Amino acid sequence: MLRGLTTVSLFAEDVAAAARWYTEVLGVEPYFTRPLGEQELAYVEFRLGDHQHELGIIDSRFAPGPRPAHPGGAVTYWHVDDVEGAFERLLSLGATAYEKPIERGPGFVTASVVDPHGNVLGVMYNQHYLDMLNR
Repeated sequence: MLRGLTTVSLFAEDVAAAARWYTEVLGVEPYFTRPLGEQELAYVEFRLGDHQHELGIIDSRFAPGPRPAHPGGAVTYWHVDDVEGAFERLLSLGATAYEKPIERGPGFVTASVVDPHGNVLGVMYNQHYLDMLNR
Protein backbone atom coordinates (compact mmCIF):
# COMPACT_ATOMS: atom_id res chain seq x y z
CA MET A 1 0.00 0.00 0.00
CA LEU A 2 2.64 2.59 0.99
CA ARG A 3 5.15 2.80 -1.83
CA GLY A 4 7.51 5.56 -0.80
CA LEU A 5 7.93 9.00 0.63
CA THR A 6 6.58 11.71 -1.66
CA THR A 7 6.34 14.98 0.27
CA VAL A 8 7.07 15.96 3.85
CA SER A 9 4.96 18.99 4.77
CA LEU A 10 5.91 21.44 7.51
CA PHE A 11 3.93 24.46 8.62
CA ALA A 12 5.09 27.99 9.41
CA GLU A 13 3.42 31.28 10.22
CA ASP A 14 6.02 33.06 8.07
CA VAL A 15 6.72 30.88 5.04
CA ALA A 16 9.28 33.30 3.60
CA ALA A 17 11.31 33.22 6.83
CA ALA A 18 11.05 29.43 6.98
CA ALA A 19 12.14 29.21 3.34
CA ARG A 20 15.20 31.34 4.08
CA TRP A 21 16.09 29.15 7.08
CA TYR A 22 15.72 25.91 5.14
CA THR A 23 17.65 27.37 2.19
CA GLU A 24 20.53 27.97 4.61
CA VAL A 25 20.18 24.48 6.13
CA LEU A 26 19.85 22.63 2.83
CA GLY A 27 22.13 24.72 0.63
CA VAL A 28 19.49 24.88 -2.13
CA GLU A 29 16.71 27.30 -3.03
CA PRO A 30 13.09 26.13 -3.22
CA TYR A 31 12.28 24.95 -6.72
CA PHE A 32 8.59 25.86 -6.43
CA THR A 33 6.77 28.72 -4.70
CA ARG A 34 3.13 29.71 -4.52
CA PRO A 35 2.44 33.34 -3.61
CA LEU A 36 -0.28 34.45 -1.23
CA GLY A 37 -1.04 38.00 -2.23
CA GLU A 38 1.76 40.33 -3.20
CA GLN A 39 3.95 40.11 -0.09
CA GLU A 40 3.46 36.62 1.35
CA LEU A 41 4.06 33.04 0.36
CA ALA A 42 1.47 30.30 0.82
CA TYR A 43 3.84 27.45 0.01
CA VAL A 44 7.42 26.64 -0.95
CA GLU A 45 8.89 23.30 -1.92
CA PHE A 46 12.44 21.98 -1.97
CA ARG A 47 13.76 18.86 -3.68
CA LEU A 48 16.63 17.26 -1.86
CA GLY A 49 18.72 14.24 -1.33
CA ASP A 50 19.62 11.21 -3.38
CA HIS A 51 16.02 10.62 -4.48
CA GLN A 52 14.95 14.27 -4.76
CA HIS A 53 12.32 13.90 -2.03
CA GLU A 54 10.08 16.91 -1.54
CA LEU A 55 10.07 19.08 1.56
CA GLY A 56 7.18 21.55 1.53
CA ILE A 57 6.48 24.45 3.86
CA ILE A 58 2.86 25.55 4.09
CA ASP A 59 1.41 28.68 5.64
CA SER A 60 0.00 27.69 9.05
CA ARG A 61 -3.42 29.10 8.23
CA PHE A 62 -3.87 26.20 5.79
CA ALA A 63 -3.12 23.51 8.38
CA PRO A 64 -5.91 20.91 8.59
CA GLY A 65 -6.36 21.67 12.29
CA PRO A 66 -4.89 23.79 15.05
CA ARG A 67 -1.16 23.51 15.55
CA PRO A 68 -0.19 21.80 18.79
CA ALA A 69 1.11 23.92 21.63
CA HIS A 70 4.29 21.81 21.76
CA PRO A 71 6.23 20.08 18.97
CA GLY A 72 5.56 16.38 18.70
CA GLY A 73 3.95 13.63 16.68
CA ALA A 74 5.68 11.74 13.93
CA VAL A 75 9.35 12.50 13.32
CA THR A 76 10.64 12.25 9.76
CA TYR A 77 14.32 11.38 9.70
CA TRP A 78 16.53 12.50 6.82
CA HIS A 79 19.70 10.51 6.24
CA VAL A 80 22.95 12.35 6.96
CA ASP A 81 26.50 11.01 6.97
CA ASP A 82 27.38 12.73 10.27
CA VAL A 83 24.53 12.99 12.79
CA GLU A 84 26.55 14.83 15.45
CA GLY A 85 27.80 17.38 12.90
CA ALA A 86 24.34 17.90 11.39
CA PHE A 87 22.78 18.23 14.84
CA GLU A 88 25.34 20.84 15.92
CA ARG A 89 24.94 22.77 12.65
CA LEU A 90 21.16 22.88 13.05
CA LEU A 91 21.56 24.18 16.60
CA SER A 92 24.01 26.83 15.39
CA LEU A 93 21.41 28.00 12.86
CA GLY A 94 18.75 28.56 15.51
CA ALA A 95 17.08 25.18 16.01
CA THR A 96 16.63 23.79 19.51
CA ALA A 97 17.40 20.27 20.64
CA TYR A 98 14.46 17.87 20.64
CA GLU A 99 16.45 14.66 21.07
CA LYS A 100 20.24 14.60 21.23
CA PRO A 101 22.12 12.06 19.08
CA ILE A 102 21.62 8.50 20.25
CA GLU A 103 22.83 5.21 18.81
CA ARG A 104 19.87 2.90 18.20
CA GLY A 105 22.05 -0.06 17.21
CA PRO A 106 24.99 -0.72 14.90
CA GLY A 107 24.64 1.55 11.86
CA PHE A 108 21.68 3.55 13.18
CA VAL A 109 22.03 6.91 14.96
CA THR A 110 19.20 9.44 15.34
CA ALA A 111 18.78 13.01 16.56
CA SER A 112 16.11 15.65 16.15
CA VAL A 113 15.63 19.37 16.57
CA VAL A 114 12.77 21.84 16.58
CA ASP A 115 13.23 24.35 13.78
CA PRO A 116 12.64 28.07 14.49
CA HIS A 117 9.07 27.63 13.20
CA GLY A 118 8.02 24.87 15.61
CA ASN A 119 8.51 21.80 13.40
CA VAL A 120 10.41 18.68 14.44
CA LEU A 121 13.23 17.81 12.02
CA GLY A 122 14.97 14.46 12.39
CA VAL A 123 18.41 13.48 11.12
CA MET A 124 19.67 9.92 11.03
CA TYR A 125 22.63 7.86 9.98
CA ASN A 126 20.93 4.78 8.54
CA GLN A 127 23.04 1.94 7.16
CA HIS A 128 19.99 0.46 5.42
CA TYR A 129 19.58 3.70 3.44
CA LEU A 130 23.20 3.47 2.27
CA ASP A 131 22.82 -0.21 1.42
CA MET A 132 19.76 0.58 -0.72
CA LEU A 133 21.67 3.30 -2.58
CA ASN A 134 24.45 0.85 -3.40
CA ARG A 135 22.09 -1.72 -4.94
